[in-house]
Amino acid sequence: MRKKKVTARKMADHVFTYSALLVMAAVFLFPCLWLILASLSKTGSLYDFKGFFPKEFSFQTFRDLFTDDVNGLYPYGTWFLNTLYVAVGSSVLGTVLVLLTAYVMSRFRFRGRDTIKKTTLVLGMFPGFMGMTAVYIIMTQFGLIDKLGSLIFFYAATAPVGYMVQKGYFDSLPNTIFEAARLDGASELEVFMKITLPLSKPMVVYTMLTQFAWPWSDVLLPKLLLKDRQMWTVAVGLFNLPETHFARFAAGSVFIAIPIVILYFSLVKNIVNGLTAGSVKG
Repeated sequence: MRKKKVTARKMADHVFTYSALLVMAAVFLFPCLWLILASLSKTGSLYDFKGFFPKEFSFQTFRDLFTDDVNGLYPYGTWFLNTLYVAVGSSVLGTVLVLLTAYVMSRFRFRGRDTIKKTTLVLGMFPGFMGMTAVYIIMTQFGLIDKLGSLIFFYAATAPVGYMVQKGYFDSLPNTIFEAARLDGASELEVFMKITLPLSKPMVVYTMLTQFAWPWSDVLLPKLLLKDRQMWTVAVGLFNLPETHFARFAAGSVFIAIPIVILYFSLVKNIVNGLTAGSVKG
């Protein structure tokens, strides 16, 4: 009798748990499904929807996305290439700076180390938009307005502030490996390049993807620094689309999400390993 009660309780618990998960999944899935269906709207206007969904569907919006720039007003192809250039540049340069910062903070002991650690933790508590006015003034003074390189410079320069996850990963590596390499005459650069990086593949992949994803979808900084329509990123371009081009907006949003989704699903194992390993120590 007692065994039946336990079984019934477990069954009820499973039903409740999976029901709650299905409801949550539906809540998060519905906006994505709605955006995909909206991108297939034949008329393209938000006002022609019947309830939540378009009245008629067509793939013409996706074809027009790259072939029809509406007299140069919405050059999605150019915006996509701009975004790719900024994201790749920021990812490469930012990853190098983050990994170097994390390695130094993990393996070296020097005066002011604890102060730097506490300062970066405090700075990480403040949202980035608080300094946008100062960033704009500085970029103006250096003549970096309307230049994609200014975005790469900013994203890469601010990336090392979030070095704590990478530092935690480096802290988890056995120190005996590094000591043995130094006894064999390896320099610090050789230790980092030939020992640390090969052992840190999950963390390198995780860092590159996070540094790639930030500029890929950011709209605030590009909107502030890029005035020329031909220099815009996809996020800024889509942000400025009128409501009559809502299907184009939805199609552009779906298309810009595809590369990052493919990257995440292809490298999800390395992302999870890097994130969990980096949280072992602080």
